[in-house]
Amino acid sequence: MARKTYRLTAGAEDDGTRLDQFIARHQPELSRTLLRKVIDLGGVHVAGKRVRKCSFAVRRGQGVEVYIDGLPLEPFTLSDDHILHRDKYLLAINKPAGVDTQPTPSRYKGTLYDALLRFLQDPFRPKDRPSLGMVQRLDRDTSGVMVFSIHPSCHRALTESFVGRDVKKVYLALVAGSLQEKAGEFRSLLAKNRASNLVRSVARGGKEAITRYRVVEEFRGASLVEVELLTGRSHQIRAHFSEAGHPLLGDSRYGGPDQFGGRPVLRQMLHSRQLLLSHPRLQGPLDLEAPLPADMEKLLGLLRADPD
Repeated sequence: MARKTYRLTAGAEDDGTRLDQFIARHQPELSRTLLRKVIDLGGVHVAGKRVRKCSFAVRRGQGVEVYIDGLPLEPFTLSDDHILHRDKYLLAINKPAGVDTQPTPSRYKGTLYDALLRFLQDPFRPKDRPSLGMVQRLDRDTSGVMVFSIHPSCHRALTESFVGRDVKKVYLALVAGSLQEKAGEFRSLLAKNRASNLVRSVARGGKEAITRYRVVEEFRGASLVEVELLTGRSHQIRAHFSEAGHPLLGDSRYGGPDQFGGRPVLRQMLHSRQLLLSHPRLQGPLDLEAPLPADMEKLLGLLRADPD
């Protein structure tokens, strides 16, 4: 189902009606089966609060919002295959593309945050909430390595490492065209434009963003670049390469082509390949690396098979 938002208000005749029945009554195109899944994911809000019970009784005058994001209705589940490193203090994973890092209006269940909590839950102590510290974010359609603190004594130290720029963050990106400078740096102030909802460089009022890159491989109409982030601004890589005239393949939001060589590119070709940091508790270096996902490997194979 396509991305859509419904806004309803309960009338006198709706007072006390089950939430799923109320929505189905006013939006008959939404089946009860679909609504049960959307409610379970957390895509329904009553009076501004997320409600995940179909049996919730709606009251007269309450506003009900239904958010559908168009993504698969089966929630993402973290498995051992996603784990890159785990000890008492840290957990590192290889995040797949298509998964939101944090809860959105459309869903709580199945986001990476929820999946981590379920993965870390002690089955013998189901009422104890796992300790989880999130110090970085990746966009929904960006894949790759992420690290989390999973012990209270580690949360602050890991946060300080990222804030203090003590963590080396390396990405791989497929961008459109051939860069004139094969290595360089983008430095600007970035801010979100309220009208377009895009991140752009501004003369003042933004946050400093520094992106270093080097071209790893060139193809007909595209380049594979290694990117090091010295800062961690939202959409930083996407915005900087778009402004340089080389948007990421698949990043239609920032001007990138959604097709290449006659084939669809379903998401921005951006992968968090490596994090290098000092372990905040055990001391010593920690080198975390995530292999390229299948879709990016496949596109690279097609590019390499097409000679200049």
